[in-house]
Amino acid sequence: MQTFQRARSAEQREARREAILGTAHQMLTEMPVSQVTMNGLARRVGLAKSNVMRYFESREAVLLDLLSRMSAEWLADATSQVVQCLSREESASARAHALARIFAALFSEHRVLCDLLSAETSVLEHNVSEEVALRYKRGALAALDGLAALIVDVIPELDAESGHDAAFTTIVLVGAMWTHSHPSPAMAAVYRDEPALATVEGFTESLRHMIFTYLTGLLANAPDDLGPVATTPA
Repeated sequence: MQTFQRARSAEQREARREAILGTAHQMLTEMPVSQVTMNGLARRVGLAKSNVMRYFESREAVLLDLLSRMSAEWLADATSQVVQCLSREESASARAHALARIFAALFSEHRVLCDLLSAETSVLEHNVSEEVALRYKRGALAALDGLAALIVDVIPELDAESGHDAAFTTIVLVGAMWTHSHPSPAMAAVYRDEPALATVEGFTESLRHMIFTYLTGLLANAPDDLGPVATTPA
């Protein structure tokens, strides 16, 4: 557990915020969002709960800030992966498949981000002030714009509106697939006994398939004549 003296300068206050965010991230590597509490966070960071609330008004405010940061980091990683691994000479369908594969693999490596996204609208956007909500939503929209721009850059056959649709759907799919791929102990036991009842066969592959399927649908409805769009990777 860390201990701090009173933060007086702007640099000290920023260091305190960073320590709180870093501790929250560490906790999320050990437990799901539902188990992270403000009291537990305060104990880990070495402050009274009231002192933590000088920097963040609630647990949800901490986690929304962390979600914003991790979303930006993921987008930077995705952009780098696309530059390194994706050929623009391939067909639109092949590029869509490669993009879905890159996105799914990267999300599976950012487990804390996936857990936060799964709780975003149902948990994290509650118990925050209008000021925090506005700041978060503006940042989230900027991140969504960045993801949409990346998708359209890779698949220019899609227009800007379709790129935004693909970006938004990708984020929704991540949260939904993460939740469905992490069942409760009772449900996990049922799936072990009767595998046919399980609707998700692993987070990464299910997410890849869903993203690719959605991109394929967008390409099929694109205004230009792209020829037949394969439903399976070449």
